[in-house]
Amino acid sequence: MILFPAIDLKDGTCVRLKLGEMDAATVFNDDPAAQARSFEEQGFEYLHIVDLNGAFAGKPVNSAAVDAILDAVEMPVQLGGGIRDIKTIANWIDSGVDRVILGTVAVRDPELVRRACVEYPGRIAVGIDAKGGKVAVEGWAETSELTAEELAKRFEDAGVSAIIYTDIERDGVLKGLNLEATAKLARSTSIPVIASGGLASIEDVKALLRPEYAMLEGAISGRALYDGRLDAREALALLAAGAGG
Repeated sequence: MILFPAIDLKDGTCVRLKLGEMDAATVFNDDPAAQARSFEEQGFEYLHIVDLNGAFAGKPVNSAAVDAILDAVEMPVQLGGGIRDIKTIANWIDSGVDRVILGTVAVRDPELVRRACVEYPGRIAVGIDAKGGKVAVEGWAETSELTAEELAKRFEDAGVSAIIYTDIERDGVLKGLNLEATAKLARSTSIPVIASGGLASIEDVKALLRPEYAMLEGAISGRALYDGRLDAREALALLAAGAGG
């Protein structure tokens, strides 16, 4: 069970949004590379980054900040936001990104996901962001008619390394992970699923260790880590003990 600290990039700074609203952003650190180093020093082993401006623009916007993070840490990094073509995927993997997350393009152009999985095996994840059970795209600005399960089924045999499932209605508001919906998705696919959106406290980490959620690859934490509601050392120790048990 991996706990991924999140760095969401807006205008070159680390922010957290509420419910995916760009105008409801709180800046937590204006030095993303320093934030990434801090997470690594705390013992995290895998970093989750989202280029928020890129998600809306449909192309990378915070590339300089991402490059600075990649230079600053040794832990693997997964990156999403504005990655819509094979050239951008190739550029990020060549730059040192371990895993590229495809979101909007997974709905708009599923064949690109399949091609990317063939060209970069084990390096492609799909981001499924849901609002009211329906998949949202374009930086969450639009909602499709697809359900999360329907989208996951499209890639069952494609070689996708993971699905990052975000409940938009939980994101950034510290209501707790929607583990029931995440587990439902995980049961519908053989692709490993990562929970995202709403992780609020150590109680959420404890919940991740319940047997009914053992199929999940991990969870992403943002605001709770930044504002101190979740103690990194306590959370990582709990997960390590759980893995040992």
